[in-house]
Amino acid sequence: MADTPLQVLVVEDEPVAAQAHAAYVARVDGFAVARTVGTAAAALQALAATRVDVVLLDMNLPDGHGLDVIRRMRAAGHRADVIAVTSARDLEVVRGAVSLGVVQYLLKPFVFATLRDRLEAHLAYRRQLPSSARVDTQAEVDEVLAGARPSPRASVPKGMSEDLLSRVTRALRDGTRDSGLSASELGEAVGVSRVTARRYAEYLCDARVVVRSSRYAGQGRPEVEYRWAG
Repeated sequence: MADTPLQVLVVEDEPVAAQAHAAYVARVDGFAVARTVGTAAAALQALAATRVDVVLLDMNLPDGHGLDVIRRMRAAGHRADVIAVTSARDLEVVRGAVSLGVVQYLLKPFVFATLRDRLEAHLAYRRQLPSSARVDTQAEVDEVLAGARPSPRASVPKGMSEDLLSRVTRALRDGTRDSGLSASELGEAVGVSRVTARRYAEYLCDARVVVRSSRYAGQGRPEVEYRWAG
């Protein structure tokens, strides 16, 4: 039925990321979280036991690669659409995902707006599918394919840039887990002011991919530092 939410299986082995991704999915109208699992084996078991329309699939799982999960689910007859998620920038993985029919591909880390746009585009794609079992014209084919593309609206709030967000993300992700970066240190690392760096770091905190803590150095007020949560 048109009003029935699409059921999403979240497959992610990092607990913080899994929790964030499930929370993101739950915030998008038209979608609901079917289950959250952390391994390839658990993903295949969930597909066999639960109604799943979309799989939000991490490509790097402790017991297998995401591409193998897709091959095995297709061989078993599961037709759920797959949105691939990975921190790897390997072009061969991207090509492999495309060849297996992955409908969207997301690079970690991503914020809520990025996933929201992909999910809403996919929902539009599903709703534009012809009610009959066939398409009769090229125009119908083009309309269906166009629905799978994400909308062109910005994925970050007004006044923020994707480029700077990526640079801030890399600076925090590539830092050590034991010692985070203060806003001043982060600003120096990416070439912006302390105030700007703090704004982007706080945005990533709200997205649950960065955590803040207090750094104590002698007397005086503690300094806030930001550390990658993954």
